[in-house]
Amino acid sequence: MISIRKIGVIGRTYRHLNRYRQILTVLFKYGFGDLIETLKIEQYIEIGLNMISSKRRDRIEKLTRAERVRMALEELGPTYIKLGQLLSTRPDLVSMDFVNEFAKLQDDAPSFEFEQVEQILEVELKKPVDILFAEFDSTPLATASIGQVHEAVLHNGDKVAVKVQRPDINMTIEVDLEIMLHLATLAENHIAELAFYQPVKIVEEFANSIEKEIDYNLEASNMERVSMQFLNNTYTYVPKVYRQYTTQRVLTAELIDGIKVSDTELLCEKGYNCNVITTRGADILLKQIFKFGFFHADPHPGNILVLPGNIICLLDFGMMGAVDRTTREMFVSLIGSIIAEDEQRTTKILLRMTEWEKPPNKQQLEKDVADFIGRHIYKTLEEINLARLMQHMLELATKHRMRITPDIFLMLKALAQVEGIARTLYPEFDMIEKATPFIRNAKFARLTPSRLTGDILELVEQGYEFLTDFPKDLLEISRSLKQKKMSFNLVLKDLDKILSTHDQISNRISFAIIIAALIIGSALIVISNMPPLIYGISVIGLIGFLTAAVLGIWLLLAIIKKGRL
Repeated sequence: MISIRKIGVIGRTYRHLNRYRQILTVLFKYGFGDLIETLKIEQYIEIGLNMISSKRRDRIEKLTRAERVRMALEELGPTYIKLGQLLSTRPDLVSMDFVNEFAKLQDDAPSFEFEQVEQILEVELKKPVDILFAEFDSTPLATASIGQVHEAVLHNGDKVAVKVQRPDINMTIEVDLEIMLHLATLAENHIAELAFYQPVKIVEEFANSIEKEIDYNLEASNMERVSMQFLNNTYTYVPKVYRQYTTQRVLTAELIDGIKVSDTELLCEKGYNCNVITTRGADILLKQIFKFGFFHADPHPGNILVLPGNIICLLDFGMMGAVDRTTREMFVSLIGSIIAEDEQRTTKILLRMTEWEKPPNKQQLEKDVADFIGRHIYKTLEEINLARLMQHMLELATKHRMRITPDIFLMLKALAQVEGIARTLYPEFDMIEKATPFIRNAKFARLTPSRLTGDILELVEQGYEFLTDFPKDLLEISRSLKQKKMSFNLVLKDLDKILSTHDQISNRISFAIIIAALIIGSALIVISNMPPLIYGISVIGLIGFLTAAVLGIWLLLAIIKKGRL
């Protein structure tokens, strides 16, 4: 379990100080000195501008900001590479130029010593390597930032691939996350442009994501779940998981000997049918999305092998996507409205599928949607490129400050990746035509008697729950108010204006009452001939009449000034 906490004082421990300096040095190296100055943390870096030669500085300045960030993440190591990979799937958090650049991040890393592999296996599996396995190759098959894979043979003769997590990777990630959280907090407090993207929230979400990724038990569960999806499918294969040799830090699965789907020359040389492979690969992803709602979210060529008989084998189940029935149906409705060239309905569905701080300008959005439809719908099916269509849709959403949710983006990205592989294997392949039956089935599934009956019953059930629970909720609120366990803060719009008007009315009424009282009182004094008298008229009564006259004129002028008599 990863523990992430805010750093109260930078360099509170040696591990923080040392790593902090490494991070700041890399940021400085790739031209982010202005960021360091803005965050007021340059005192923690022990280098100057002279560390970078003028040639290197000129070369870096020619790169885009997104390219420099990507290079910095690669140099900072596992945690930051994973952060970049996460952001490459989150156009709701970063702009598309960063999304596209982060997609290039390579998850390569040097291997670690075999002695460390043996120690980890013995701690995790409670037995020495030579007892656990009949054979174990000390040279790794592949290495990555989180772990490395070794080939081994079980005592029953099964060949397996053993993925072993890097030693102390938890501690490395924990330190990086704490520093990351501190930098994100500073950025949110000091840089208004970055505050919009909520960097603290990004780090917290990333911490949750990477915690799942370094739990190999979760990846094993994903493999078993997908295997069950295609249990009766003859052309889809998922490697078997050996649970007795799998823990949070060790994953043991069947070793697969196949041909990478991108190696078209070898596939043709061995007599494989590229057209069949393409059709089957697309069919697998479309079934996962539209039938099961749980899909492989990173189907790049390295994660797909072809076995004899044109069987498709999926690898690496660390990144999975999930879309619920409602999301799938909204996506189907979106495609339908685009095909029907209905920009109003397309706009309405886009607003439902996205998140935003304040509602976009609907009229302008409809114009941009009409332009988007015009750019794609009048092409032949063979000319429609899903990757380009997805790119334009994301650009449209970004322009109007709308965020496409991660599950929808992962779905679009997976479809675009498979389409890219398909165009390499079978250039005439039409992904849209292949997806049409799935879209049609998803559309008509809403109109089946069983579905309609289920929806009606669900509405009735929800209505019954509301009718039975609402009185109880009101009673509970009433009791809480009586016991002073609950209080209401009532906020009225334009309350200050209302109060000001109320005060004005009250003052006018008060003035009118005072004037009336002065007139009546003065009249009584004059009638009673209260001394002193001038020409037989009471002086006090006269002063009262004059005061009433002045106040009356003042009140009349105030009313006329406001334009309301």
